[in-house]
Amino acid sequence: MFGYFFLIVLALLLLVTAVKIVPEYQRLVVFRLGRCVGAKGPGFIFLIPFVDKAVRVDLREQVREIPHQTVITADNASISLDFIWYYKILDPAESVLQVGNFERAAEGIATTTLRAVVGGIELDQVLVDREHINNMLRTRLDEVTERWGVKVTNVEIREIIPPREIQDAMNRQMTAERVRRALVTESTGEQEAAINIAEGDRQATVLRAKGAKQSAILDAEGARQAQLLQAEGYADALEKIYASAQAIDQKTITLQYFETLKKMGEGASTKYIFPMEFTSLLGDFIKKGKGDE
Repeated sequence: MFGYFFLIVLALLLLVTAVKIVPEYQRLVVFRLGRCVGAKGPGFIFLIPFVDKAVRVDLREQVREIPHQTVITADNASISLDFIWYYKILDPAESVLQVGNFERAAEGIATTTLRAVVGGIELDQVLVDREHINNMLRTRLDEVTERWGVKVTNVEIREIIPPREIQDAMNRQMTAERVRRALVTESTGEQEAAINIAEGDRQATVLRAKGAKQSAILDAEGARQAQLLQAEGYADALEKIYASAQAIDQKTITLQYFETLKKMGEGASTKYIFPMEFTSLLGDFIKKGKGDE
């Protein structure tokens, strides 16, 4: 009875070790009697007990951190920097067969590659051109890891720490640059203000000139119209005088002469001046008087 129970337990253990469930993002690299038979999965995988051995490989994109490394730039400046890199296994079998400890090997390659890349660049370029360094690191790491069936997808430098004296110089340079920008901004503002004031004065002068011009035009137009109205008044008066003169006969004019002579006689003067036409007017007046009788 005990023997049957032992056999049942042994069969269950063998079944558990022989049956594997592989998720979609993993593969099993199977070795049968030491020979690689390829990557299996996903889904239900059956392994022959004591014959097959499996190594589980994750196909998802992974991220690893390279801690701070001291690197000397091309201009002999010692800086400390760290970065992270992303990779993805494309060939599970090659990642197991070609390298014993992939992550440790990749970390060593990343460290040496970092020193080689930054060592050929001056400090100023390292500080301002991270994207270029990232691309160079990714390219060189990918060239090495490609034979392991691994693809380096991205590299990002996180922090660059220059020496203390360089940081102090950078701070002084940044302060000087900010002061320069402030002075430039202030001078630009003053210049714009002066331009605006000058433009305002110019526009005011133009408006005053236009106003004076319009005022002079209106004054001239008013004077012209006044003269026209005055001339028209004179013309109307002359027309009325002329019309009235047409209605006056010769006798009335003679009486006006007599009235004038009368006023002259009332004066203290002893000399009298008679117009030449007076005798003719008098003769006509006498004739008309007889005729009326």
